[in-house]
Amino acid sequence: MPVNYDLSGKTAVVTGGAKGIGKAIAEKLSASGAKVHVWDLNRGELNSVTYTTVDVINAADIKAALDDLVARGERVDILVNDAGYLGPATKFEAHDPSDWQRIIAVNLIGTMQVIQALLPHMRRWGGGRIVNMASLAGKEGVAGITAYSGASGGIISFSKALSREVVDAGIRVNCVAPGPIDTDMIRDLGPDVVKAMINDSPMKRLGAADEVAHMVTWLCSDASDFNTGAVFDMSGGRARY
Repeated sequence: MPVNYDLSGKTAVVTGGAKGIGKAIAEKLSASGAKVHVWDLNRGELNSVTYTTVDVINAADIKAALDDLVARGERVDILVNDAGYLGPATKFEAHDPSDWQRIIAVNLIGTMQVIQALLPHMRRWGGGRIVNMASLAGKEGVAGITAYSGASGGIISFSKALSREVVDAGIRVNCVAPGPIDTDMIRDLGPDVVKAMINDSPMKRLGAADEVAHMVTWLCSDASDFNTGAVFDMSGGRARY
């Protein structure tokens, strides 16, 4: 049975929403009635959302996109930070420093920069919902993707800490930590890695991006008003932490 939420009158920003999980989230939020702005380096194919070229590593890009929304009289009720970079599966000692530094920059620092720019406005508007996308790797640590595990763990701890700072302003901050989801980012790790991920899953499959989008949409809805500082697994039973 389809599950629907009413986000009519809400405006959402989804970083990294051009493809993969971010695209599924943008599509679900839009289908639930929200006006959706996607901030991404790439332009997506959804007709129901607005795309703006934003590199979350670049604070000037973030400021320009946000200033444009504010200047047009829009408020942001929902922020989903999904911009991410996985990098190659490799042992850390062989991992090119410029690559693992990019992983930290995109996933962790990018999330923090977007939130820091938006928070003063969200406080002034009287509240909002922030959902940060991490990974099961951030809870358990996964060999071969150590930098990504570290960045995801940082997002989880950051989300918990931030939730306590802003709850008085009516801002709810939660985190979703998916296990392996059937996206290009996971498939690009190679068939052997994907097969191992499936074999390690009690459900013996990858998750679907739409399944993650349902969880995120629920967190952005009034049905989830008492949740803040929480981390939700989407792992098909794989989580052990």
